[in-house]
Amino acid sequence: MSDAQLLALSPLDGRYAGKVDALRPIFSEFGLIKARVKVEVEWLQALANEPGIVDLKPFSATATQRLLTLANDFSTTDAARVKEIERTTNHDVKAVEYLIKERLKDDAELGPALEFVHFACTSEDINNLSYALMLKEARNNVMLPKLDELIARLRTMAHEHAALPMLSRTHGQAASPTSVGKEFANVVARLQRQRTQLAGVELTGKINGAVGNYNAHVASYPDVDWPAFAQRFVESLDLDFNAYTTQIEPHDCIAELSDAQKRINTIAIDLCRDLWGYISLGYFKQVLKDGEVGSSTMPHKVNPIDFENAEGNFGIANALCEHFAAKLPISRWQRDLTDSTVLRALGTAFGHALVGYDALLRGLNKLTVNPERLAADLDASWEVLAEAVQTVMRRHGLPNPYEQLKALTRGQGITAESMRAFVESLDLPDEYKQRLREMTPSTYLGLAERLAREI
Repeated sequence: MSDAQLLALSPLDGRYAGKVDALRPIFSEFGLIKARVKVEVEWLQALANEPGIVDLKPFSATATQRLLTLANDFSTTDAARVKEIERTTNHDVKAVEYLIKERLKDDAELGPALEFVHFACTSEDINNLSYALMLKEARNNVMLPKLDELIARLRTMAHEHAALPMLSRTHGQAASPTSVGKEFANVVARLQRQRTQLAGVELTGKINGAVGNYNAHVASYPDVDWPAFAQRFVESLDLDFNAYTTQIEPHDCIAELSDAQKRINTIAIDLCRDLWGYISLGYFKQVLKDGEVGSSTMPHKVNPIDFENAEGNFGIANALCEHFAAKLPISRWQRDLTDSTVLRALGTAFGHALVGYDALLRGLNKLTVNPERLAADLDASWEVLAEAVQTVMRRHGLPNPYEQLKALTRGQGITAESMRAFVESLDLPDEYKQRLREMTPSTYLGLAERLAREI
């Protein structure tokens, strides 16, 4: 570990640095500056291609390529120069504007067009589009693929263990059996639904000036249809256009995205806690890793550390996502600056979620099922067949079926023999009596296997 990692204030830049490398080029200060440069360059080109901007002509292929190179090949050295300029301007977006002008001032074609860099823009015209592009890239290229990996692993486990019986526990007490695979299938179904929600959040943008009314735009070029032009520009970035804003895009879409990510994290926390409990019950064992220590004092320990680590990181991510959703849509009058510092923490939330995914997958890949322990618990819980017996009694009109089974089973130890003796005493058709005689806790699974295989 480098000195920088050892001295890092955030664990995402220290202990977990390697696990969030995919997000670093997106949400870092470099990533934000690069996105701003892209938006500024794209805006300049859009202005040049708008016939109503009569003082600016479309750029040649050579000039266009120079602009694209500036945006696409933007380096950390370039970003450092922006930060150097910012020390004088004390304004981060203005520093980006000056960097672009600095790089293009000697170009015979682009030099005369430099005052159209950042033309009619407020800083938030650039910022809101930059953050939307960053979020889109992080969601589509990092978070969704990692979520898909998690869903695929859980689906595989659902299919592998579709027929393996397991005692359910409602309120912590023995309940109607399920299968190990069906319990994984339940999580797959939940995550798939929330994946659709996350992928479907529309990331919106605006470029309409200081208070959202195109004031400066119209003052300069009154004959241009600025709302239509702005819409074409925002949509050219593959974002959704927001026509009605103040100085800032209201961040409702970031709240929606945060809420969607939070729901996924919450489902993952639920899974972590259940698996932690099942490991404690002995339903699962964990593959041992050479050299790994479970406890500093108890040599026998094999702790469920991956699930605990995942739960903790998902919790941190959720705390931030909750703040984003509650704070970002609120701005005093037409603008205040409280969103600026909060937006810079977006990468921290998604970073902790990514660490959580990684830990959860690592834990899942260490799990092995313990069929003997599962079978022992089922064989000690014949009372769970009371549901089946009383429901068959109901169908055939026997008196007080629920009450009879309650008297037989509630708070009492039930064995295979006592349950079968009760079945023998019932006035049921032979077909149903035989079915109940042959039923065991391990075979009373309903459609669990089918449901697990169909996910």
